[in-house]
Amino acid sequence: MTSRSAELGRKPESPQRAAFLELFFDLVFVLALSQLSRGLSQDLSWSGALQALVLLLALCWVWVHTAGLTDIFDPQRPQVQLVVTASMLGALVMAAVAPQAFGTRGLVFAGTYLVIQSGRGLFIVLVLRGQDQRRLYLRVLFWTGVSALPWIAGAVAQDSARRILWTLAVAADYASSTLRWPTPGLGRAPASEFVIASGHLAERYRQFFIIALGELILVTGLAFSGGGLGADRSAALVVSFATTALLWRIYIYRAGEVLGTAIGAARDAVRVGLPMTYAHVIMVGGIVLTAVGQELVIAHPLAHRRSAWTAVILGGPALFLVGRALFEYAVFARVSRDRPIGLLVLAAMTPAMLLLPPLPAATAATAVLTGIAVADANRARGRLPEPPSPLGGPA
Repeated sequence: MTSRSAELGRKPESPQRAAFLELFFDLVFVLALSQLSRGLSQDLSWSGALQALVLLLALCWVWVHTAGLTDIFDPQRPQVQLVVTASMLGALVMAAVAPQAFGTRGLVFAGTYLVIQSGRGLFIVLVLRGQDQRRLYLRVLFWTGVSALPWIAGAVAQDSARRILWTLAVAADYASSTLRWPTPGLGRAPASEFVIASGHLAERYRQFFIIALGELILVTGLAFSGGGLGADRSAALVVSFATTALLWRIYIYRAGEVLGTAIGAARDAVRVGLPMTYAHVIMVGGIVLTAVGQELVIAHPLAHRRSAWTAVILGGPALFLVGRALFEYAVFARVSRDRPIGLLVLAAMTPAMLLLPPLPAATAATAVLTGIAVADANRARGRLPEPPSPLGGPA
């Protein structure tokens, strides 16, 4: 290890806790997720959903790679703090222009994204000079360059062409990581190049989930403060808060509690880390949808039914359960029956919910989540806590 990387690197004996700098960085994503939910609520269409998905994937990828940076390097070092703070500024710009990213500010969004990703990658490559792990980030930089082509081309294109090109760009970003960044002359990244501080990374992902729930609380509170205190709106507030609490309870039990242990115990930590990353992106997507649904429920609890409203009210919890099932599979190599059962119940009730106002539909979704939380509690009663059994088996 070179003296420079040894100086900046996270020491094995260091506490695996997130630094205040990382929590400060996370604050940007309250705004980012709020912007996405607001934009989607204003354009509840298939094209609006695709646009929100592309922006969410890009913003989440910035967060994921910044979390990876502070998992390798000590966030107390000034150089690392500078990179994280610069990434925070870039993420703030992306969040601010997100509502117009598919309009007049596409080049700002895409350009800022590429500057963040390539700048961070160059920093790591320079610091890790002479180390085997440097090859991993050379691969990442190569694929950042590959995805830059559709990002920039999409930024100068219009309408459907931009949607197609940016979809290809985020697909390249995520698919390359799944394939471990296969690069000419370097091949795919072996497991030995991934150095993970399991406790720290697990805490970062739990904090990211809490930040997403914070955005849900923010949207709920703002929606309720914008109108009267009638019985229907008050009931909608209670249902919305109950949904938020249930999402937290289902997330943390039991995979959320033992995530760090699962990563540390895995023979190949990447086989846990990648599904864990994608699971959190899916769950956060579910929370964004849920935020849109809760805003609609509080603003129009007994309004005339609309199919798009029902889709987001039920679709948010459903998407969360999909991500939560993947998360559980990564940690325990199995999925509890109540997750797929909950998805089936949500799907089965959809035709009936299409005939009802938003508040009954939201109440039904909350009842499904309550059933899953109760099933979790019953399964745990009188039993020893289940140890993690990560994908690929123990080390």
